[in-house]
Amino acid sequence: MKQIITCSLPILIFLTILGCKSPKSGFSNKDVRHSQKLIGLEFENERIDMMHDYLAENKAGYDSLRSYSLSYETFPAILFDPHPFGFQFPDKQANPEFSIPDDVRMPDDLQEIAFFTIPQLASLIKHKKITSEALTQLYIDRIKRYDGQLQSVITLTEELAMKQARQADQEIASGNYKGILHGIPYGVKDLMAVEGFPTTWGSKPYQDQILEGTAAVVKKLEDQGAVLIAKLVSGALARGDVWFGGKTKNPWDLSQGASGSSAGSGAATSAGLVAFAIGTETLGSITAPASRTGITGLRPTYGRISRQGVMSLSWSMDKIGPLCRSAQDCEIVFSALYGKDLQDPSTNEAPFNQIKKAPSEFKVAYLKKDIEGDTTISKANILAALEVFKSMGVEPTAIELPTSFPYDGFDIILRAEAGAFFDELVRSGEVDLMVEQGPSSRANSLRQSRFIPAVEYLQANRHRKQLIEEIHALFKDYDVIIAPSNRGRQLLITNLTGHPAISVPNGFDNKGRPTSFTLIGNLYDEGSILALARAFQEATDFDEKYPPLFVK
Repeated sequence: MKQIITCSLPILIFLTILGCKSPKSGFSNKDVRHSQKLIGLEFENERIDMMHDYLAENKAGYDSLRSYSLSYETFPAILFDPHPFGFQFPDKQANPEFSIPDDVRMPDDLQEIAFFTIPQLASLIKHKKITSEALTQLYIDRIKRYDGQLQSVITLTEELAMKQARQADQEIASGNYKGILHGIPYGVKDLMAVEGFPTTWGSKPYQDQILEGTAAVVKKLEDQGAVLIAKLVSGALARGDVWFGGKTKNPWDLSQGASGSSAGSGAATSAGLVAFAIGTETLGSITAPASRTGITGLRPTYGRISRQGVMSLSWSMDKIGPLCRSAQDCEIVFSALYGKDLQDPSTNEAPFNQIKKAPSEFKVAYLKKDIEGDTTISKANILAALEVFKSMGVEPTAIELPTSFPYDGFDIILRAEAGAFFDELVRSGEVDLMVEQGPSSRANSLRQSRFIPAVEYLQANRHRKQLIEEIHALFKDYDVIIAPSNRGRQLLITNLTGHPAISVPNGFDNKGRPTSFTLIGNLYDEGSILALARAFQEATDFDEKYPPLFVK
């Protein structure tokens, strides 16, 4: 039977002041009154008492929800829609084409192969100048030799890799060549499940976690004959470059972290430990490590690549993409991965159109104010990059991204969704086992997420919808926007709106560490940013620079 506390108004006010507590609710009116300070509201005492039973019912509902288990693969019924009103998907054009050169020679020093592009490696394999088994062994040996310095690998999948490599060699020898990725060794960020191997999410509480099944992206690459040699470091629960085993280093400067959270994917690719890698991004985790480690990183449009079998940080912001030596390599890997997956409701059947027009034919803008506001060497390097584009006939227009939005409030979207996914971790107390426990740690972020009101989460998403419309209107006049990688709000804005971006190396700072710029594209128009990035890399050699400590 439900116990009801009845009070006359004078007694009600008196008990409210004292903190009248319902035996069943477990909290007092005083608790409610104090909690108002967290959400910027102040109700009268009489109203608080009136709410008490309602709040108790809510709490009982929360307890009921927690008594039912949820699979990691369960998306919320409310799905994020990145499309502005009236958006039309692009029409399908010709299928992407990737040529494999015939004239690639074996170098005198076999270690040089570790830095070859995908087409170069494919040429050596297809023309039987090297076997996939030998190439795979070369990369595995480099991991064993160098990764002690980098800490970029969580799990070396050596036995699986050699099995896949031998199978690739047998298939190729029998005339069953599957395409440009056949026999190419790669690594995946350790947020992605692989049957029979730990999927640690970079975090101590999950260090021994083995999930059933294999992530869709890994299956796709396996179907095309690629060889998985390593599960690479994710910063703990997709934050930063610190994991339960240490801190992943920048191959160009071992005193510096590789940035995060696809730190292992960036560092391993840069140092020639894998031919390419797969990472994830919610708020900079592909483009930031790509920039830090001097490689090329593509963050596709939201919903382009299936996240089935991949840890969720934010259902409405997570994306999967490649980290590679060049824009061309990114295009090859992206073309192998994108598409509809019935197990990921955010994916769709939008086509990928490879763009082959000249740079001068693109309508390009650049974020002039953000670039000019930089006081580091990165400013000089991006200004030099603009001159390279101008020499190709590109005439960029100076623009600014919208300023009249509550940008300080948008972060609660990510934090609230992460709090939901990791609810059990927080309630069990195992969040205390995470290595980092400071104010800016993932552990602290997950704890505070419990205090984000659902109303504010929805309000933030309403503002987000307005931002989507405004960015779409801006892009009606441009194919590509050139932006600094680490300044201004472009990273936050484009991750909220779901627009694709690519980080492109463009020089070095005064300590010899790589710098980059970012190209932002229209929804589902990865083709334009890839084409412009390819053109820049054909005109420069920054994508052909490798960290000296690992070129041996």
